[in-house]
Amino acid sequence: MGDQQDGPQRRALQDFLKFTALIFSAFLVIIVVHVFQKVRQRPRLRSVAILVLGDVGRSPRMMYHAESFARLEFNTYLIGYRGSNPIPSLNSLPHVRLCHLSEPPPLVAQIPFLLAAPIKIAYQIVAILYTLVFTIPRPPEFIMNPPSIPTLALVRLVGGITGSKIIIDWHNLGYSILALKLGELHPLVKIAKQFEIVFGSSAYAHLFVTNAMQDYLVQEWGLIGHKAVLHDRPPSHFHRCSPPEVHELFLRLGRSISPSLASFLPDASPPYSTHFTELVDYPRPRPYATLPASPASDLGSLSMPSLRKDRPALLVSSTSWTPDEDFGILLEALKLYESRAREVNGTDHDHVHSNLDHKERQILPSVWMVITGKGPLKEQYMAEVKLLQKHWKYVRCSSLWLEAEDYPLLLGSADLGICLHSSSSALDLPMKVVDMFGCGLPVCALDFACLPELVKDGINGIIFQDAIQLAGHLETLLTYFPSSAKLDSLRKSLQRASQVSPNVELRSHIHEHQEGADWEWSSWSDNWNRVVKPLVLNDAV
Repeated sequence: MGDQQDGPQRRALQDFLKFTALIFSAFLVIIVVHVFQKVRQRPRLRSVAILVLGDVGRSPRMMYHAESFARLEFNTYLIGYRGSNPIPSLNSLPHVRLCHLSEPPPLVAQIPFLLAAPIKIAYQIVAILYTLVFTIPRPPEFIMNPPSIPTLALVRLVGGITGSKIIIDWHNLGYSILALKLGELHPLVKIAKQFEIVFGSSAYAHLFVTNAMQDYLVQEWGLIGHKAVLHDRPPSHFHRCSPPEVHELFLRLGRSISPSLASFLPDASPPYSTHFTELVDYPRPRPYATLPASPASDLGSLSMPSLRKDRPALLVSSTSWTPDEDFGILLEALKLYESRAREVNGTDHDHVHSNLDHKERQILPSVWMVITGKGPLKEQYMAEVKLLQKHWKYVRCSSLWLEAEDYPLLLGSADLGICLHSSSSALDLPMKVVDMFGCGLPVCALDFACLPELVKDGINGIIFQDAIQLAGHLETLLTYFPSSAKLDSLRKSLQRASQVSPNVELRSHIHEHQEGADWEWSSWSDNWNRVVKPLVLNDAV
C-alpha cells in the first residue's frame, strides 16, 4: 500500500523537477539571446556594474568605488538591496544609477537556516541575473566579496558571455564569515571555501584591502590576473569639526536625546548652548588697526560657539552588532572605568562638598559612549547597558543611528574612537577606523593579526588586548580631560599627517617607500586614482 502511494508522489516530484529544469533552460536561452543583442550595441560611455550583496547604504567601500568610477564618466550601476540612504554624492552624480534587488519573501527569514539558505540563493540568482542582463547595458562587472555565493559564479557566467572584465574586491573572505555562524568544520563552510577558490581565482584584476590579504590569497590560491592593494581610506570631505560645526550638529541631535541622558549631560539652552558647546563673546576685530574705528565698525563683541570646558568626553564606536565584534569587552571596560572614576575622583567622600568643588577637583571626566550602527545583537546588549547604567555616575552608553551626512560630523566632534573589530579572516581591516582617522579622531582598537597595517600603536591610536587594557588606556587618555596631554599628542599626530602634500604623483612615490607611514591620511580619491584608475583606463574597450 505504501509503495502504491509513493509511486504517484515520486512521479509528481520528477515532473516538478523536469518542469523546473525546462523553465530554467528557457530562462538561460532568453538571457543568452538578449546578451548577444546587447553586445552588438556599443555604449557611448564606458560602464561598470558594482554588485553589493547587501544593503547598499551600509557598504561604504562599494559606494566610494561607485563615486570614483562616476567621476571618470563611467556609466555606473550600483546593484544591491534597499535599506540605508547612500552617500549624498551618489544621488547627485549624473552617471550613477542605483539598481535595487528584490528581496525574498519575509516567510524565508522564519524558517531554519539550512532550509532558507538554498531558497535565498535561488532567489538571489534570478534577481542578479535579471538585473545584470535586462536592467543595465553591457558593463564590465565590478564585484564585491564577501559574500561570495552566488555572485562569483554569476558574474563569471555573464562576463564569459559578454566579454566583460571582472574585478574582484577582496575585502574579506566569504567562507570565513559563514564559519562564524556554522563553525569552521561545517560541510557548508568547506563547500563555500571551494566555491570561492574555483570561481574567484581568475579575474581581470584582484583588489585587496590589506597586504596580508594579498600575500595569503596569492600564495594559497594562486590568483590569476592583475593584483593591487587598495587600502580603505577616508573620503576627502571627512575632517575634524570646528566648534561651530559641533554646535550645529548637537543643536540637531539634542532633540533626540532622552530626558535621562540630558540630566547626565551639562545643561543646554538652545540655540545659545548645547551639551558640548556654548556661545562665547569675542572682541570684534577692527578692519584696519592703524585707522580709527568708525561707529559702524565698532559693534562691540561677536558671539561664536566654543567647546564647553565642563563637557563630558565623547567616545564613539561604530558596529554592525555581529559575532566578530565582542561588545562585551567594551561593556566590561566601561564598568572598570566607572569604578576607577569613582575612586580617583573621591566620589564616595563628596557628601560634604558642593558639586562645584567636585567639578574643580575631578580627575577623570564623565563619559558619553555613543554606539552607531544596526545589527542582530543590538537589542541584547543595549538591554544589558540599560540595567548597568542605572547605578553609574560617570558613564552613559547610547545607541544612535545617523544618516550618512551626520556620521562624519559625529566622528569629527568626538574625542576618542573605540574599535572592537576582530576580523573573521584576520586578513581585513576595519573601515570604521579609517573613517575615524579621516576625521582626526584617535582610536583604541582591539588587536588582531594585520591591524598594524592601519593602527600605529602610540602614534595614531592605541592597541588593546582585553577589557582591562582598554579601561587602562581610557584612564591614561582621559586624565584631566579636556586638557589631556596623551590624547592631544595622538590628535596632533593625525593633524600633522593630514598636511602631507595632496599631489598624487608625489604620494605615489612616497607610497613605494613608506606605505605604512602615509596611508592613513590620504583620501580615498587619491588612493583610488593611484591604484585602480590605471587598471580601468589603460585597458580601454
